[in-house]
Amino acid sequence: MPPTGPGSPRRRQLAALLAALPAWAPLAGALSAEAPARADAPALATRLRGRVSWYGRRFAGRVTASGEVFDAEALTMAHRALPFGTRVRVTNLRNRRSVVVRVNDRGPHTGGRIGDVSLAAARALGMLRNGVVEARLELLDPPDAEEP
Repeated sequence: MPPTGPGSPRRRQLAALLAALPAWAPLAGALSAEAPARADAPALATRLRGRVSWYGRRFAGRVTASGEVFDAEALTMAHRALPFGTRVRVTNLRNRRSVVVRVNDRGPHTGGRIGDVSLAAARALGMLRNGVVEARLELLDPPDAEEP
């Protein structure tokens, strides 16, 4: 079974993370029937840690999974499961630089990574040279109902 399949540990971790906040609880059920919403989940459950890469100008002008056109200079990211419009604070754990981005695409399509950030976000994080860094993702709020 792939690491991001319906019953995978990573998918269950994300479902538990979403269930930790009342506003996110309905989204948790869509990810895993095994992770019911818990009112006693700790606030730290809004954080993920893993490897993040970046993608840039080569993809500029292409349509993202959310339907918007990719802009390498916008503060956006791709994530496999978070809802489009979700605001996420990404922190480069090597240099402690952080940036707030919005999920607008699906990915990364390379194993072992939890997200891809845009060129502008990678620049803000100081990760252009390295390409891939260990990072912390903090969910800031659920997406607005009006956003795509």
